[in-house]
Amino acid sequence: MSRIATAFARLKAARRKAFVSYIMGGDPDFDTSLAIMQGLPAAGVDVIELGVPFTDPMADGPTIQLAGQRALEAGQTLERTLEMVRRFREGDDATPIVLMGYYNPIYNRGVERFLNDAATAGVDGLIVVDLPPEEDDELCLPAQAAGIDFIRLATPTTDDARLPRVLQNSSGFVYYVSITGITGAAAAQAGEVAPEVARIKEATDLPVIVGFGINTPDAAHEIASIADGCVVGSAIVKLIGEGRPVDEVLAHVRALAEGAHRGQGS
Repeated sequence: MSRIATAFARLKAARRKAFVSYIMGGDPDFDTSLAIMQGLPAAGVDVIELGVPFTDPMADGPTIQLAGQRALEAGQTLERTLEMVRRFREGDDATPIVLMGYYNPIYNRGVERFLNDAATAGVDGLIVVDLPPEEDDELCLPAQAAGIDFIRLATPTTDDARLPRVLQNSSGFVYYVSITGITGAAAAQAGEVAPEVARIKEATDLPVIVGFGINTPDAAHEIASIADGCVVGSAIVKLIGEGRPVDEVLAHVRALAEGAHRGQGS
């Protein structure tokens, strides 16, 4: 099984919800970002979502946009992001890594070259927010042929007519975006999210992980309780942007992970 499938099987057997953390690769610089990434598993992170900085991020709120700008100004590139994965894999061959970003850097590198390099580095999944299901031949299907999961986003506007198309070639897990809009724009509400998660789970056997609008351990607990787990990004990236020490960032991640893990599975 893939690292992602293995991780979720382990969590299910332990009746435990998943905690996924997002950081921007290279923010505020390569060495600090790598140190944070290397500390995430011990802080309770089950899956690492690693952002690839891009000049025109359409789904990112101000916090993550600024992180991308800091990373780009520090010299971060797609290649250096892959180098972070390689360096991480020197000490951890189990924790799944999902790259999240936009298609332009991948297209510029060349899909075949990118997928070969990503698989060799130890990337397990991709979230590419500006490639809809109608473009699956472009990257989704080649990625899966290369052994890399392609994780699709479902949103509050993904209706019953659209959902099967979104799920058709998804793999790894489904990322449910809890709010309409950009990252960090509002707080996720468990009462609103629960029926949407249930609707998606009726249509797929993949785990459903909820992201956007989760900023505290209590919120992580509430959302994880009604899904298979949750993603926290902006709340972590904000601390990095404030220049907090690595240990302080990881302590906050640990508190968020403990909140998510309190949402026991069935």
